[in-house]
Amino acid sequence: MVGAGIVGASCAYALTRAGVRVTVVDRGGVASGTTGAGEGNILVSDKEPGPELELALRSNDLWRNLDEECGGFEWDPKGGLVVAETPEVLDALTTFAETQRRHVPAADADAGAPPGAAGVVASLVPAADLREFEPHLAEGLAGGIHYPQDAQVQPMLAAARLLRASGARLVRTAVERFLVSGDHVTGVRTGQGDLYADAVVNAAGTWAGSFPQAPLPIRPRKGFILVTQPFAVPPVRHKVYTAAYVTNVASDAEGLETSGVIESTQAGTVLIGASRQRVGYDTAIDYTVLAKLAKQAVGLFPVLRTAQVMRAYAGLRPYSPDHLPVIGPDHRLGGLFHACGHEGAGIGLAPATAEMVTAQVTGGRPPVDPAPFAPGRFA
Repeated sequence: MVGAGIVGASCAYALTRAGVRVTVVDRGGVASGTTGAGEGNILVSDKEPGPELELALRSNDLWRNLDEECGGFEWDPKGGLVVAETPEVLDALTTFAETQRRHVPAADADAGAPPGAAGVVASLVPAADLREFEPHLAEGLAGGIHYPQDAQVQPMLAAARLLRASGARLVRTAVERFLVSGDHVTGVRTGQGDLYADAVVNAAGTWAGSFPQAPLPIRPRKGFILVTQPFAVPPVRHKVYTAAYVTNVASDAEGLETSGVIESTQAGTVLIGASRQRVGYDTAIDYTVLAKLAKQAVGLFPVLRTAQVMRAYAGLRPYSPDHLPVIGPDHRLGGLFHACGHEGAGIGLAPATAEMVTAQVTGGRPPVDPAPFAPGRFA
């Protein structure tokens, strides 16, 4: 296993439970990359109907069980609230939510389930009722959509506890390249020597596409988070974001995009995002972006105007050109499996990704159709 972030840790846990002996290799240690810079979101609200939504719904169910099995990840089924500034935007959100509700996961459709079965739960919140969901929300908003299935975990805690519960061996060193014999991967070359294996899973996050024997079009996409000092009573009950967030997630733009995304944590802090920008591996702080995020947050929650920012940091999301994760056996080299390219959804999609990879490694059948995520689609 290459990578000790949430996807790698989830894969290690699922594989060891299936009887596979696993060694995890990561140059930075547990959750040292994208996972450590994430908010811990487990979302269905921002997923368009299709393969990723199916993966998200499956993961949403798996996360609840994992939290109980592994000693707790600060699981918080807070729900999401997507707000609209104008009636026109609310109409668009309502239409989007309706398409999500009509989507039936393929496995359920094959079993003859009706529309809406085991799918997305979403309800319209009129402007007059917004304060019942969020008492500190700004006035003048047109309404919103409530998604009760959205949740949050503490991502670094989740990765650490999943990896510990797996019993996998962790080696903290850099993977330099895959070891290849003929057309089959036989292990990895690391800074501490060669490690041999019957199968290698590439869960290296933003670096997953950089191995020359099996390149993938995975690129880093930068984002910032502001963290306030803890509140005695957190002022935000749900994950709250504007409709622009959904648009930005699906965007291909290289330039800066921002949208208001605000939520509290169980520790009492408030997390403020979100920005997206393709600037390579640069994680330098840009104060103009932080100022813009802060202004958007105060626009949604005026109570945050006097909040003290405790810290700010940047993270890199592993961006895939078609916005779908890359999951499954490599189309060039036998014995190599990929689990990467989740962009900002890796934490939410990790358990279902691990389930899919485990089925493929062990010869089983994944509950979610793996074809749309196959690495060979970029060939």
